[in-house]
Amino acid sequence: MKIVKRDGHIVDYDPEKIRVAIGKANEEVRGREKATKEEIKEIIKYIEDLNKKRILVEDIQDIIEEKLMEFDKYQLAKKYITYRYTRELVRKANTTDQTIKELIEGENEYWNNENSNKNAEVVTTQRDYLAGITSTDITRRFLLPEDIVKAHDSGIIHFHDADYFAQNALHNCELINLDDMLQNGTVINGVMIEKPHRFITAATIATQIILAVTSSSYGGATVSLTHLAPFVRLSYEKYLKKYQERGLSKEDCEKFAMQDTKKEVEDGVQTFNYQVNSMTNTNGQAPFLSVNMYLGETDEYKDELAMIIEEFLKQRILGFKNEKGVYITPAFPKLLYVLEEDNIHEDSKYWYLTELAAKCTAKRMVPDYISEKMMKELKKNELGVGECYPCMGCRSFLTPDRTMSLGNIAKAKNYVEGKGKYYGRFNQGVVTINLPDVALSSEGDMDKFWEIFDERLELCHKALQIRHKRLSNVTSDVAPILWQHGALARLDKGESIHELLHHGYSTISLGYAGLYECVKYMTGDSHTDNGEGKEFALKVMQHLNDAANKWKKEEDIDYSVYGTPIESTTYKFAKCLRERFGTIKGITDKNYITNSYHVPVFEEIDAFSKLKLESEFQKLSPGGAISYVETPNLQGNIDAVIEVIKFIYDNIMYAELNTKSDYCQKCGYDGEIMLDDDLEWYCPNCGNRDHNTLNVARRTCGYIGTNFWNKGRTQEIKERVLHLDNKVAVK
Repeated sequence: MKIVKRDGHIVDYDPEKIRVAIGKANEEVRGREKATKEEIKEIIKYIEDLNKKRILVEDIQDIIEEKLMEFDKYQLAKKYITYRYTRELVRKANTTDQTIKELIEGENEYWNNENSNKNAEVVTTQRDYLAGITSTDITRRFLLPEDIVKAHDSGIIHFHDADYFAQNALHNCELINLDDMLQNGTVINGVMIEKPHRFITAATIATQIILAVTSSSYGGATVSLTHLAPFVRLSYEKYLKKYQERGLSKEDCEKFAMQDTKKEVEDGVQTFNYQVNSMTNTNGQAPFLSVNMYLGETDEYKDELAMIIEEFLKQRILGFKNEKGVYITPAFPKLLYVLEEDNIHEDSKYWYLTELAAKCTAKRMVPDYISEKMMKELKKNELGVGECYPCMGCRSFLTPDRTMSLGNIAKAKNYVEGKGKYYGRFNQGVVTINLPDVALSSEGDMDKFWEIFDERLELCHKALQIRHKRLSNVTSDVAPILWQHGALARLDKGESIHELLHHGYSTISLGYAGLYECVKYMTGDSHTDNGEGKEFALKVMQHLNDAANKWKKEEDIDYSVYGTPIESTTYKFAKCLRERFGTIKGITDKNYITNSYHVPVFEEIDAFSKLKLESEFQKLSPGGAISYVETPNLQGNIDAVIEVIKFIYDNIMYAELNTKSDYCQKCGYDGEIMLDDDLEWYCPNCGNRDHNTLNVARRTCGYIGTNFWNKGRTQEIKERVLHLDNKVAVK
């Protein structure tokens, strides 16, 4: 018999615990009120004779109380109830002390591997985690109802970012309205920052804005290089005037001015990269930043934008130096390169940038690729016009703008009437449903599956409403950089952000994970089979969207279906499934579950078939999705990278290539650091296993991780198969 504990965990039945509990109560009464050994045995036998496969611990306690009263042990039953209540208070007492002790001493597995871009040994990260542990405890005890906490603990759902939830001012991720802040000025820490007049100044101010914004939120942020392009022209005009005043010829003035401008762009981009990677925000890490490269965002400054994009790509190909002075692959900023008519064909004006992007991907795993063509098919605003815009962070996409008829509700100074607004918008937070748990709980019964699915979706809905209501109490004063000085809005002091949580201005995410395992258990097939498995998978995805659309219509809140990255949660979900349902071959026999709609990492499939298949699921994951192909080292096969890029443009909205670029500081090996059968990293050249002297970069869940991973994610990385053969160039 299995016992289901209050937190959802399942343990083996142990009659000794019943004896101890009744014994504790026995010590508080006298004479005939005490339960005899025979009576205790009878209670235990009664419970065991129920022949339950599983029983709730609360049900056992109810039975004990009832049996004691049957034996006329009323005083004892009262003492047992008191004992039970006291234990409940202990459970609900502050639980942070031991966790904090383990964190400080480096003994807490969860916090040591919670984020592959955070080092839990350094004080800045520990400070964030200490606050996070406290926030999580407050969230569990005071802010969330018991059914949400139980569902979260048992892995039925995941309430993300509880370590930031105690602060009601924090949201998830955003597209920073850098254009408004640079062109119209902003305020940081009470200091007025006026419009800059040079590119290098604008680039520096941009990094200060990024640090301030990401310190006032907890998710990923994205800026667009388009917003820096006008300042390149200002720099050029400054240099041109300088040479004109010296009386040089028109030709020489333009030539020297351009040389100086290119040098300033080089210096400005280097400053931006140094700043972003050397700064630490209040989350205890470098800003989780994406940089958008979209030529189609501007007509007037397209050539200046191309200069910035080119320099960003060149500097990323070079890489960043580690503490030994060796160039390695950095985690951030993540680069987003938009494929469009101006850069996708060999005879396109900006084809050279795409070739450079391909070389950068082969060497450093970025940029990722957004297809303008495919995105405009999927993202149409309320006027029916397709629009293209970047994700917030690694994969979270805003829904198409439906606030145009409402006007400038964020009071942005760069608002353009009749044009879709994306910069300045944000995400309120995520709650994820564990799809394999729905399937396993149904025991394969289709009717039961849909019934349980709806119950779990309502749990997610309830949890998301709690997230929304917590933010709805916020006024602009809690984070002036966000709500008063242009990053997201320019509201008045004391003004509520309530309107920005409605009408589609911001999104709130219904996450999902483990579509493959869910489909495999229910149909016996993978969702890649182009048959029953795929058909069922698409129905599951549509059901998620139907629920989100229903809530959106009823509440005027943009609920959106989101393919959750689940970096640490993949391990948690896998452990919970095994505890609840045992080891089931092909379903719960791994330390991870499959991310979102992805083809499982161990399934053999070629790059183009994978992207084509997953494009159908991206359509049904409008709040966030990214696809990838796993490749070998492609630095000697750029043609293959370009073929994949062209395929992305014609077939899928957002995708990336997972190339390899590692380094061993002990022997200088520059290649792929390997994993052995015990999931330990080692250098194939010298055998080095010291994490402190191995620079390993792997795509974790849409972004690059460089601080190693938990057991579940590490196993998933080891089991990844290649989707592209490097023997010959793809034709």
